[in-house]
Amino acid sequence: MDYQHLGRTGLRVSRLGLGTMNFGMTTDQPGAFEIMDTALAMGINFIDTADVYGGPQSPDMEKGYGVSEEIIGRWLSQSGGRRERIVLATKVYQPMDTGPNDRRLSAYHIRRACDESLRRLRTDHIDLYQMHHIDRSTPWEEIWQAMDQLVREGKVTYLGSSNFAGWDIATAQNAATTRNMLGLVSEQSLYNLASRTVELEMIPALRHYGVGLIPWSPLAGGLLAGVLRKANEGRRADEQLQRQVERHRPQLERYEALCAELGEQPADVALAWLLRNPVVTATIVGPRTSEQLNRSRRALEISFSEETLRELDDIWPGPGGEAPQAYAW
Repeated sequence: MDYQHLGRTGLRVSRLGLGTMNFGMTTDQPGAFEIMDTALAMGINFIDTADVYGGPQSPDMEKGYGVSEEIIGRWLSQSGGRRERIVLATKVYQPMDTGPNDRRLSAYHIRRACDESLRRLRTDHIDLYQMHHIDRSTPWEEIWQAMDQLVREGKVTYLGSSNFAGWDIATAQNAATTRNMLGLVSEQSLYNLASRTVELEMIPALRHYGVGLIPWSPLAGGLLAGVLRKANEGRRADEQLQRQVERHRPQLERYEALCAELGEQPADVALAWLLRNPVVTATIVGPRTSEQLNRSRRALEISFSEETLRELDDIWPGPGGEAPQAYAW
């Protein structure tokens, strides 16, 4: 397994991070335990979850949120020193109950949400505590005061964000600097060959501030995982993915043909393309089985020629570069 510094910190995490959104939904506890055991055996030391994972992600629906953290907590409580071998990341923001203060990033909610996550995870500290979304209705003075308190209490070590805009990164870091805080060390963004908007302003901002990028949905919900070949083999995608396939069919035909020429699986090519970006610390993979997780390690071994990279850009064009050059030059 390869390891990379988490942003500008001294902490090193595996280039593949284990995403656990499926735990409690499509993957039951025995399956989740097997996947985490496999991850450790592979050398993956970065496990990412969220307080809301494991259910419908809304307290207005049937209970289920928090299940992913609970499964991870039960796995950590087994023997073998599992907690000391991993970098544990979770998130805060999403509604965890129906009250007006059971969501977002008020100091009130941050404190309660962190304590509840620690309880479910059966640990005394979270290595990377991430703001799941931006909350522009709460001032950064309040957010950083609450987060700084958690760090000083030893409940949290590093702080990250998810689904921010580039200017949110800048605003957050400038506010953290005034408090002499480290601030953000990572950002989880939607990023894959088919979704490259973050190249415009997010990636330049992260590079400037030394914040590591952790792409989520690296396979575009299965779109980049050989979906045409799977359909030919009789495996039917869900309705949402089928709509995406029809929208991108010409691109997918070219992409899967290129992967075949390279002798590589489409999913591995998609992951390897992300990992070649120096701003990317690790990419989140969310396997449903341990076999899927094992297969993903091939991505760490793939390198691309300049010709292949140009062809991938031609198939899946980005926004044209970084701002403002992409649109003002």
